[in-house]
Amino acid sequence: MKKTVYFAGSIRGGREDAAVYKRMIDYINMTDIVFTEHIGLESLNLKTRTKEDDVHIYERDTEWIRTSDVLIADCTNPSHGVGYELAYAEARNIPVHIFYDKSKANVSAMLNGNTRFKLYPYEREAEIYPVLDNILGNK
Repeated sequence: MKKTVYFAGSIRGGREDAAVYKRMIDYINMTDIVFTEHIGLESLNLKTRTKEDDVHIYERDTEWIRTSDVLIADCTNPSHGVGYELAYAEARNIPVHIFYDKSKANVSAMLNGNTRFKLYPYEREAEIYPVLDNILGNK
């Protein structure tokens, strides 16, 4: 049975890793369902939105998290929103798996010290995909 995945990555906090997000999302989508495919889009609209737009995003995304089997995040680029999503998933007992490029980031002690979060530092992007297979049970 296909798993439903909420993929979290920085949007307003910076898009430097969008291409990595896209490749991760495409890889997960080969076997499972990613609710947040838009996170990997290079053309993601970052214009200032209205409060109503943000309310819609909050309501949609929290619903997606609640209905996900797992949350997978790339936290190389710090993001307030991603931090919120991780805590939201944790509060609902949804497994959280966090990737980060250790040559570019030093993750927060709040993430690294949380024994409920699984962290996967990587040096090369190729290291990500076998771990995703293990997380999703595809190996």
